[in-house]
Amino acid sequence: MTQRAGGNAAGRGNGRRRRRSFCNRDLALMLRCDLCPVWLRFGLLLLVCVTGHGWADQDARAEGERLARQVHERREPRDAVVSATVTLTELGREARQRQMYSYRARDTAGKIRSLIRFTAPSDVRDIGLLTLDQPGNSPRQWLYLPALDRLRSVPADGRGGRFLGSDFYYEDMIERDVLLDRHRLVGREDIGGVTTAVLESVPIDPASSVYTRRLSWIHPEALLPLRVDYFMSRNDAPVKRYTVHRLDKVQGYWTIMDATMTELESGHQTRIRVNVVKYDAGLPDSLFSQETLRHPAREEPFRLEQ
Repeated sequence: MTQRAGGNAAGRGNGRRRRRSFCNRDLALMLRCDLCPVWLRFGLLLLVCVTGHGWADQDARAEGERLARQVHERREPRDAVVSATVTLTELGREARQRQMYSYRARDTAGKIRSLIRFTAPSDVRDIGLLTLDQPGNSPRQWLYLPALDRLRSVPADGRGGRFLGSDFYYEDMIERDVLLDRHRLVGREDIGGVTTAVLESVPIDPASSVYTRRLSWIHPEALLPLRVDYFMSRNDAPVKRYTVHRLDKVQGYWTIMDATMTELESGHQTRIRVNVVKYDAGLPDSLFSQETLRHPAREEPFRLEQ
């Protein structure tokens, strides 16, 4: 019985393939036939073009979904400590520099926690941002302002605001779940001698993001973006662009060492250069807490020596 069922299934599959080939061959013959009316030829050509486009679009979406999952599931460390220099540049003003530490950890359940702390200059010293992101739940963020000695919760509708005057929005500090977007492979393009895959990501629920879509140029080996264009309207003009200047391997992990976020209309830029990074440092859960956010002394022992 099993063999007969399998044989019938194979026969049905072969029959489908034969019918498809037969139809394609018939279309070709009809299009070449002098007896085929002009209106019918046009209709057949239109049918071939429309169905061909549909198949191509399905392939592009399948490839895009596959690539998005690969990026989301790329090999990553359990945690990371980063010391970085942030430079803000705008036309007509002198560049401003800030020093910061960034801590990040991911557990086996997929929960991601991050803490950012500025250490210099004095006007931003001790300001911090805590982000807790758990699969299936809306991310939560708190901003610590030492001048007021208070924590401020960042509301979901406020994630389109600039983080501390930079070109990064609060949303950019959250790792977006791959399932929140529809993905499509839209082409391939060389960046710095590397052939990247251009991935389009569009929110399934427009209210879940301040962006209407993103285009990401994905490095084939690192599975990290070398460029991201951010759109906030339906036209073809991006409002921001993220550009990677340097990509290195540290402790076996691909790492973005130097990158810039640019507001394209004004030319305002925020550049982040990594000074030193350490992976799998064994960061404790207590580091990613509101208490640590309010008390920089609790975080200081985990800072890296320059």
